[in-house]
Amino acid sequence: MNGRWPALVLIIAAVAAGGGMWYAQEYAYYDELDPATVTLTATVADQSVPLAVTDLRAIDADSSPIRWRACFRLSAPLPAGTTPFDKPEPSFAPGWFDCFQADRIGADLESGAATAYLSQPEIHPDVDRVIAVYPDGRAYGWHQINDKTPERGVMD
Repeated sequence: MNGRWPALVLIIAAVAAGGGMWYAQEYAYYDELDPATVTLTATVADQSVPLAVTDLRAIDADSSPIRWRACFRLSAPLPAGTTPFDKPEPSFAPGWFDCFQADRIGADLESGAATAYLSQPEIHPDVDRVIAVYPDGRAYGWHQINDKTPERGVMD
């Protein structure tokens, strides 16, 4: 009987900590962005070219440079010569941002149903903005860590 209360306190603390961590990952840091404040571009010959888009939904968080995600439609085809992006890896969005399905986008990129392009290099240090574009104009964007400076983190 004496061990029940400490065990109960530990279980309640673990559940509360787990719930708090889940809330922080799913909701606490993300903000849905006003579409009027988001400018999407494509990189053409090392220059940023603005894209005309509709139906834009985007989220971001100050806690990490790779939490930005977007779902949108292109109003016009991408400019000729838009830079393709090698090794695109869409990262998962929180569950409530249901227009962005990283696993589906990744599978479509692998199968060729969508194509990845460089939207903006170095949107943050060592982070690129990538867009995946479908032939029907649907498009998705995310930030991805680039490997322009490999072997980081070890001091000589």
